Amino acid sequence: MLCVLAALALSGIIQAPASAQFSSAPSVPFSERYRAQLHGGVSRAANAAITCVEQVVPGAPACPAAQRGAAGRNGDYRMFYTDIDDDPNTYNSTSAELRIPDGARVTYARLYWGGNLRVGEQKPHADNGRVLIAEPGGRYKVLRADSVVGHRVTDHDDAFTASADVTELVRWSRSGEWTVADINVAMGHSEAGAWGGWTLVAAWEHADAPLRDVVIQDGFRSTDGGEIRLDIGGLNAAPGADGRIGFVGYDGDRGSSGETLAVTADRRAPVLLSDDANPAGNVMNSTISELGVPVTSRTPAHHNTLGYDSDVMDLTPALTGGAERLSVGFGGGGYHLGAVFLQADVRG
Repeated sequence: MLCVLAALALSGIIQAPASAQFSSAPSVPFSERYRAQLHGGVSRAANAAITCVEQVVPGAPACPAAQRGAAGRNGDYRMFYTDIDDDPNTYNSTSAELRIPDGARVTYARLYWGGNLRVGEQKPHADNGRVLIAEPGGRYKVLRADSVVGHRVTDHDDAFTASADVTELVRWSRSGEWTVADINVAMGHSEAGAWGGWTLVAAWEHADAPLRDVVIQDGFRSTDGGEIRLDIGGLNAAPGADGRIGFVGYDGDRGSSGETLAVTADRRAPVLLSDDANPAGNVMNSTISELGVPVTSRTPAHHNTLGYDSDVMDLTPALTGGAERLSVGFGGGGYHLGAVFLQADVRG
């Protein structure tokens, strides 16, 4: 079976056939996509698909300064696709490194992508469920969404998120630079601004790694100034356990206030998570970071991704007493949430 799947991947077919149709909904409840207790962990690669080209709003930082990390917002700029490849048939493409430990086996992998379809232009909804993906050293393959696509139209944006299982492709390809192209994202300028990007999440196992609970949840929810609360039960985290939590968010702005991530373990007091890249009151702040450090193993490696978040944060402060259940609250602002993933050491 693996040989058949590998042959399909090499031929450029790794999900549904071109005639397949996907369904969409304005809100998709979060549900568990993958769960395991294994000696292993979770790795992630991510990048934004669009960036600024020129300042539009007076007083905003210049575009190059924003890309280096200044507190510009996507609505401050005219935005244009990022396209790093030399393929004339793609209109946006970016890459990022996925690091899988040597000797590890990938147990599950999924690609998440999304964007705003209405900015200076209006992109067709029919293209939401399709992207191109290339493994390290490989050529583009068509990837199609294999579950409900979240798609929400409001007065200020036209937002979507989609995802697909890429386990076999990642298992055969392992570590290296991945490229994703033709995410359906609009360019131009609007008050809400252009945004879009992709995140590849991979769970893996290795005999030398600690025994951990690994959980991936996904859906499509919007805060609308309130809170998105997710429950993750069935854990066996030890007191003081090492843990990490990651998330994929859309249209979070740098310099906003009240965009928080609070984790409650077993009904204890909630713990506000923060780090050097994600302040406690502005967690959804257009960053791609790992434990407080901007991820630079990607092309391009802009520190301010102008509306796209894919962060991994330290969960340990919430696990001082261990945990069988976590209540995870994403608060404030007006952003969208597409995926949450975590790992936590289990009791010995």
